[in-house]
Amino acid sequence: MQLPDAHFVDLLSPDLVQHFTASPDRLREVVAGNRDRHIFVVDEIQRVPALLSVVHQLIEANPDIQFILTGSSSRKLKRTGVDLMAGRAVVSTCHPFMAAELGALFNLEDALTFGLVPLVIADKEREAVLKAYLALYVREEILMEGLVRNMGSFARFLEAISFSHASLLSVAEVARECAVSRTTVEGYVSILEDLLIAVRLPVFTKRARRQLVGHDKFYFFDAGVYRSIRPRGPLDRPAEIDGAALEGLVLQHLRAWNDYSGQRHSLHFWRTRAGAEVDFVVYGEKDLVAIEVKNAAKVSGRDLQALKSFSSDYPEARTMLLYRGQEQFLRDGVLCVPCERFLKSLCPGQPLPDQEWRGGFARGVPCPALPKP
Repeated sequence: MQLPDAHFVDLLSPDLVQHFTASPDRLREVVAGNRDRHIFVVDEIQRVPALLSVVHQLIEANPDIQFILTGSSSRKLKRTGVDLMAGRAVVSTCHPFMAAELGALFNLEDALTFGLVPLVIADKEREAVLKAYLALYVREEILMEGLVRNMGSFARFLEAISFSHASLLSVAEVARECAVSRTTVEGYVSILEDLLIAVRLPVFTKRARRQLVGHDKFYFFDAGVYRSIRPRGPLDRPAEIDGAALEGLVLQHLRAWNDYSGQRHSLHFWRTRAGAEVDFVVYGEKDLVAIEVKNAAKVSGRDLQALKSFSSDYPEARTMLLYRGQEQFLRDGVLCVPCERFLKSLCPGQPLPDQEWRGGFARGVPCPALPKP
């Protein structure tokens, strides 16, 4: 979104934070002094939560004025119990770039290595920016707000939980690895979720016919951020790290697709206690789609077993396998699609592929719901 005629209030500036913290009503003066502007953008609103009440009052008094409030954390807003303007504001979530937004600029290998955070991919020194991104974020949002008492423990927690990316989250195991209490780890995970750095994916339990696992799966919000945190050494298999990154990349696209489409679906995974697992289940009013992700160039019969198990329990479901090969084909009722083609074709407002799909967007037809980057 480009807003050339908007007036911006950038709360990343310490001077402005101090200015508005001392007197939030000064925002009224800003609006009154810019009568030619009808759009006001307040960036990082969580830094001065008291501004929300002022914005609410200004909206009531000036219905022709539009406010766009952006932030990277909801934790401080929740903690301070400020006016969240229920019924007066629409909440929108911004995700890393989607492949459909980048079009021909999208490169799967780069996305798996550096992620799709705009700040990172716009810089020539992407690796350096990526390493600094989380360090700066942790310092500014966690340390400055006093969200944790021991940054050393939190740093160890970040490394330990990176092994849980795209896996079942066992708080007890992470706590043992970090040598801290379980409640401390639960608090740390909550901080990551509030800062929009991580997300938990619940298990799909509707009309369950088998015993299912009780733990959620854990993901960082961006594949590049995961790669920057995940320790690597002689005992770490690159294929394992790459596979987790690919699965996370698919999830971040599914989340963006769903949010930008109006949250018409809920996202889950499915795993039985016997070990059969489907990476993603997309559930909506008229949709039930099971998606498996494989970091391999070929599809074997074994790769389809979990999807077949899911289909036996949910015969109305559509099943899909994403892999690293080049051909799209149908095998045993499962639509097998090259992962890069699927990501490029995932377009907000458009349905997920079915057996009649030919990958039109990936073959050059522009996505109608997305502007050109």
